[in-house]
Amino acid sequence: MEVSGIVKRVGGTQQISASFKKREVVVTTEEQYPQHISIEFVQDKTDLLDSVREGEKVTIGINLRGREWTSPQGEVKYFNTIQGWRIDKSSPAPAPSNPAPQGGAAPSTDFGTPPSMTPYEEDDDDLPF
Repeated sequence: MEVSGIVKRVGGTQQISASFKKREVVVTTEEQYPQHISIEFVQDKTDLLDSVREGEKVTIGINLRGREWTSPQGEVKYFNTIQGWRIDKSSPAPAPSNPAPQGGAAPSTDFGTPPSMTPYEEDDDDLPF
């Protein structure tokens, strides 16, 4: 699975125990109702976030993790984690102000001044619309 969006926050590495560390990144999705998704990177994967900066567009490979926990009172609860394992930067390319031609002459984009027409001016064509 993958999650794509803009990096909102990159957390620091947390040393949970002598043998376990984790790091979180929050990504804001780009959809009608943007979601702020917290994704956890663990162990050697925490280093993948070293070059990631806030505001960058990224695509993160994820796995969903779930676990069951029983409280001392015997109540069973379930927890989910989104765990990242790959991150690709996909920054949008800046719009060129004057693009260079890719071999051959560039096509002309100057079509001159459009003819002035009143809103209800009719042309001499026979099309019904």
